Amino acid sequence: MPGVRGPSEYSQEPSRDPSLKEPFNAEPPRSALVSSYVTPVHLFYKRNHGPIPIVDHIENYSVSFTGLIDNPTKLSIKDIRSLPKYNVTATLQCAGNRRTAMSKVRNVRGVGWDVSAIGNAVWGGAKLADVLELLGIPKLTSSTVLGGRHVEFVSVDRCKEENGGPYKASIPLSQATNPDADVLLAYEMNGEILNRDHGFPLRVVVPGVIGARSVKWLDSINVLAEECQGFFMQKDYKMFPPSVNWENINWSSRRPQMDFPVQSAICSLEDVQMVKPGKVSIKGYAVSGGGRGIERVDISMDGGKSWVEASRTQKPGKHYISEHSSSDKWAWVLFEATVDVSQSTEVIAKAVDSAANVQPENVESVWNLRGVLNTSWHRVLLRLGHSNL
Repeated sequence: MPGVRGPSEYSQEPSRDPSLKEPFNAEPPRSALVSSYVTPVHLFYKRNHGPIPIVDHIENYSVSFTGLIDNPTKLSIKDIRSLPKYNVTATLQCAGNRRTAMSKVRNVRGVGWDVSAIGNAVWGGAKLADVLELLGIPKLTSSTVLGGRHVEFVSVDRCKEENGGPYKASIPLSQATNPDADVLLAYEMNGEILNRDHGFPLRVVVPGVIGARSVKWLDSINVLAEECQGFFMQKDYKMFPPSVNWENINWSSRRPQMDFPVQSAICSLEDVQMVKPGKVSIKGYAVSGGGRGIERVDISMDGGKSWVEASRTQKPGKHYISEHSSSDKWAWVLFEATVDVSQSTEVIAKAVDSAANVQPENVESVWNLRGVLNTSWHRVLLRLGHSNL
């Protein structure tokens, strides 16, 4: 694409915060996640499948719109910026978040994420529904006249899984043309121009859906009759039962994962942490996909026999009410509870969303060969000893 290119090696990577754990696919320390409601850009997890693309001449950058539409065209970043701008607070979460806990049950394939492959940001850009309307596709459309039912996003990012081709994913046209779904062609993150790690000059943000569908470094957007046939839609990011292994897997038997399930994690404590007897603050995040709010976060100190309810917040100074107009429906909720610790114990957190979906008790019940969607109760072992807590 004129203006953006994908280098073949990593010598021109952007500089990054030294606290990020890995040089290419990186997550921040878990404690950083609860330091603020909006995750600072430099501490937001990053995931890509090849070296970070380079922008040569932003004035030459454009996105191609093709496929089953009447008027294939190209739009420049200036064209997209001329449309009404929206700010949407939304949490992005890699489908492999908390994969390391799943790998302790049985081996899985994938990046070894702990609990920090997640972040909450204010994304700024044009609604995809407005862009598609500009191209002649009305809002709340599920099929174009030519039979288009899915919208595919193609990146400049090249990856081995696509045999050197571009990373790509799709969402239903009905979602793309729904203004209330808040799908953005984003050019800002936390009030600043996107940086290279997070998709400069333009990315899609699909709120409430696994991060794999929020394609960065957009090259083209295509309206298709069927969902994207790329690797990461057809042979990855699908939820299989624990009985499926690499010898008997049938990828076509499962649909691509979209919404993420209800999730929570304790972030103020590391696993197997030493604490002094007395009061300990338990802080973390909870989030659910599809715009569902968090109805409750429960904390247990006795293996799940009894529970106390944690307080929940989003915006500082404002009371959080699940699915209320004052709440950010696509964003995580931060929780906090103070507990008394008098002996070594395991702290457990579990969240309940507004549809009464509850995290499963055991990781064994959701284990799968790709290690995705580990939403089991989050557990942290505390040992009594000397600590500054």
